[in-house]
Amino acid sequence: MTDKKNPKPELLAPAGSLEKLKTAIFYGADAVYLAGKQYSLRAHATISEHDLKAALHYAHSRGVKAYVAVNIFGHNKDFSGLEEYLRFLADIEVDGLIIADPGILTAAKRAAPEVPIHLSTQANVTNTHSALFWQEQGASRLNLARELSLPEIRAIRENIEAEIEVFMHGALCISYSGRCNLSLYLTGRDANLGNCAHPCRYRYALMEEKRPDQYFPVEEDERGTYIFNAKDLCLLSSLPDLVQAGVNSVKIEGRMKSLYYVGSVVRVYRTAIDFLCQNGWSPQADTGRRPQFPDTFHEELQKIGSRGYTENFIQGPPRADDMLYESPRIEQTHVPVGVVLENGRNPLIDIRNPLTAGDRIEYLGNGLENPGYEVVEMVDQEGNSLEKANPGNRVVLKTVPPASTWEQHALLRKKL
Repeated sequence: MTDKKNPKPELLAPAGSLEKLKTAIFYGADAVYLAGKQYSLRAHATISEHDLKAALHYAHSRGVKAYVAVNIFGHNKDFSGLEEYLRFLADIEVDGLIIADPGILTAAKRAAPEVPIHLSTQANVTNTHSALFWQEQGASRLNLARELSLPEIRAIRENIEAEIEVFMHGALCISYSGRCNLSLYLTGRDANLGNCAHPCRYRYALMEEKRPDQYFPVEEDERGTYIFNAKDLCLLSSLPDLVQAGVNSVKIEGRMKSLYYVGSVVRVYRTAIDFLCQNGWSPQADTGRRPQFPDTFHEELQKIGSRGYTENFIQGPPRADDMLYESPRIEQTHVPVGVVLENGRNPLIDIRNPLTAGDRIEYLGNGLENPGYEVVEMVDQEGNSLEKANPGNRVVLKTVPPASTWEQHALLRKKL
């Protein structure tokens, strides 16, 4: 166990691939969470055993912890080979196992007793009594349910010794604690085994059986037909309160999200946590001088792309305006154009969206400064000059001013 009054919470980032892990670490994650090919609730954001070893080595060599999700709700057949897999994770020295199922937790205690157990948010801890129960079962960290208010989080913190982890940012499931059967019913893909088809983001219409192929809008009210589409969680404004409450780890959702999303969100929350610490904010700080984030922090989050933002339950129950009825997401203002593969005066860039000579781009370094550059020339790996580079191209960029200070793994973006 660590001090439950930790003045600087861990920033925990998603790593749906080895590349995303490296990006999250570049932008300041203290820890990452990832998963192997089995037992994870993100079946399409998994890493091979070979790459898991490489990921652990990369993270540990940079002083970053790595936790592995083993968080499905298992059926009997899922326990075949489970203990061997858990032993493998122990042997590569994972820093924690993220578990929701009591049976899997019991197997982990037997097969890998030296590895800390982190209780998944899927286990639905909404009160102190449940928290104490899971602590007694051996969980050293509890990722609390997303349906808790700040006073409820404080009450749990004050009554248990285990670490507290809270989701800070990312997509919200329409179902309680993410335990959803909608995908299974509509598509045959079981969200509780890691294969969600995300039907909560679909647009729905009504068809009467005697009038086939005539579709009528389904509206919760006059605003739209995306009736299950929750806005994304964003607790940036409540981060000082969570630090004050003694939360040990703040977590970003998004193993299925893009490299740009991972890097950009980690960058904001790294800067925010450091800002609070630089201003003397801690669980022991005087609440009368609560620091306020500059507008830049929120402006940066608006540039990433989202469904709009909500604080969900943290300040009280959600309302109708915490849903996005009109569309699957809000219009994005900025897009990524590349990732720095090799730095230097003329860096090598992996292109992610079309880039044209003459475009203005921004370099996303550590902190929230976004220096601008003009692309004056692009040269492919065969030495050919390009007027336009497309996703998948690798090009050497020449810019004004020169990009001599760019670093490997950094992101580039442009305004739409």
